[in-house]
Formats: sequence, C-alpha cells, structure tokens
Amino acid sequence: MLTPADDYPLHQTPEPFAYAGSDRNFYDRFFYNAQADDGSFFIAVAFGVYPQLDIMDASVSVLLGDKQYNLHASRHMRGDRLELNVGPISIDIEVPIQRTSIHIADNDGPIAGHMTMTARHFPIEEPRFTRRVGTRLLMDVTRMTGNGDWEGELHVDGQTLHLAPGTVRGTRDRSWGIRPVGAGDPQPPPGGLLSQFYWLWTPANFDQHAVYLHTNDDEHGRPWNRRAVIVPVGGEPIEFDKIDINIEYRPDSRRVGQAHLVLGDSEAELTLDVQRHFYMAGLGYTHPSWGHGNDHGPLKVEHEIYELANLDDNNPQWMHIQGLANARLEYEGETHRGLGVVEQLFVGPHAPSGMADLFDPADPA
Repeated sequence: MLTPADDYPLHQTPEPFAYAGSDRNFYDRFFYNAQADDGSFFIAVAFGVYPQLDIMDASVSVLLGDKQYNLHASRHMRGDRLELNVGPISIDIEVPIQRTSIHIADNDGPIAGHMTMTARHFPIEEPRFTRRVGTRLLMDVTRMTGNGDWEGELHVDGQTLHLAPGTVRGTRDRSWGIRPVGAGDPQPPPGGLLSQFYWLWTPANFDQHAVYLHTNDDEHGRPWNRRAVIVPVGGEPIEFDKIDINIEYRPDSRRVGQAHLVLGDSEAELTLDVQRHFYMAGLGYTHPSWGHGNDHGPLKVEHEIYELANLDDNNPQWMHIQGLANARLEYEGETHRGLGVVEQLFVGPHAPSGMADLFDPADPA
C-alpha cells in the first residue's frame, strides 16, 4: 500500500510507510498545552497516530472558569500518516521543529478556532523510556520537548480566547515508540499488569529561560528515568546530573501542592505552587471510552463537559492531571517568575511519599 509519505526519503525499513514497524502498540503522538499568564484559561491538545491499528485520534480540551470542555475525534487512517486531520481537528507543521498550527473547524460542539505555536528554543531530547514487566516490553519511547509562544483565537462556549506571544505560553512534546494503546491485552504477563508508576513532569516558562525536569521512580523512590535541563532562550541547554526533589502533598491525597526542585549543588532552584488541576482524561488519558487508539469506526466526533466542582480527585479516573502552577526560578543570583505545570500520575507504592497501596493518600515521613 503506497501513500504520499513514501515520496519522502525517511524510510527505515524496506516496507512502504503504511506497513513500517511490526508492534501493534507502536504510536506517534503530538501533545501541546497553552497557559494564559493571567490564569484565565488553559488549553491542551493531543493527536495520536497508530500505524498498526490503522487509527488516528485527537482531542482538544479547554479549562475555562469552573468547567473543562473536551472535544474528541477518531477515524480510520487508511494507511496515510501525513493526512493530519481527524474530524474537525487538524495539525499543520508549517516549519518543522519551529512552528506548528492547530485548527478546529466549526462543529456542533463548543470549541472552534485556530492557534499557532512558535518555538522559543530548540527542543530537548528526553532520555529513552524503556520499561518491561517481566519479559514483556511495556514502554520503549523517545520524546522531544520544547516551550513556545502561542497566537491565535479560540471560541469556547460563546467566549473568545485571544492568544498572543508573551501572554500565552506553553509546552509541546513529540513522542513515538511503544506503549499500551487500543484494546487491552487479552493475555497479560503471568506476573500481572504494571501496578506501580510514579511520573512527575514539570516544564516551566520564564521570560529568559525554559526549565524541564521529569522523573519516573520505582516503588522505592529510585529513578529509572530522570533528567533536568535549563534552556536559556537563544542559548544552549544546561543539564544537571544532581537533582533533589521535595514534594509537599495536599492533605489526604496524592496531589502535589508544591514541588521544590534543587538542581546541581544549589546552582538553580525551581519552586512550583499548584493553583488548579487540568484533567488529562479530557485528552483521552485514562478515559473509559476515549482511550488512545480505540476503534470508534470510520469517523466519530464527541463532546463532553466536566463540571470541576463535581470531580472527586481520589477517583482513579482523575489520577492523571497537570497541576497549573505559579513558578519561581532562582538562578545565577536572580529570581525569575513564570508559569509551569506539574504533571503527575502516581499509581501504586512510592516509599518516599508514604504511598503503600494503589491509590492510598501520600504520607511522607
């Protein structure tokens, strides 16, 4: 099966692009978020390609006032990975790495408009994520991450959101590789499915810097994947091998209230104070029906609205969030203030946090 992608000199196997790769869990995903500097709104977008499932899906989610508006779409891909549109949602890579536009055509839901992100620096490559459960490969992922400025206009439930450089910034990542997608595994590993996952990701934007830190810890608090980088805008990334992570959890929960991160020998300190929660289920993560790669037929588009006051933060469906945070960076003798997110997915034990069971509250010593 030949597609337009075959005209590009990017093949990695003798197969046409439509057949490249063999693992049914292979995926290729775009993720974006946009945060208004006055805290008035937060936007996030996810767009996934699943070559072996022949499915493409996308979600746009907007946190505005006391509601989170979600638009989901899925379609059969027909082998063509370059046709980056699913229902009303489309992506236009105007200048690779540097500039990308997202369009949401008018539809029967509350979200429509367009938004363009321009990179503030060259993206960083996060360490390769490889995780096994017994002999079964669960994750094998590469991801690049970068911060940028947004411009455009989004219409949400009768309100118009204006995006302008300097006042609306955010983070994009591109990841690809192997992770569970689509229908569940009919034959899990003999030792059972993964029952422990501690994920913390804290990109932050400042006028002159971007900061990244993430960690994947095991149940003892030992990192199996961790990195911290400061990128001066227009400069080269500065990496820190020594990282000290201090988390204050909200009472009776696994939610981060404040993250205080010390890089190197106190060369830099990043403090993130979480103000609100964005629920990643709005983008399909842990969603009961709109999980990534699920088959909804040739084309399906659906809308939903979360009434934030009605969500139970201790319900496992809402465990995966991005905490919207005020950020403070102490670096090179100066204090910088900006915005960031504290993405968190904490499942199972994590000894330093006092987490013992699947979803019990944190109880740090």
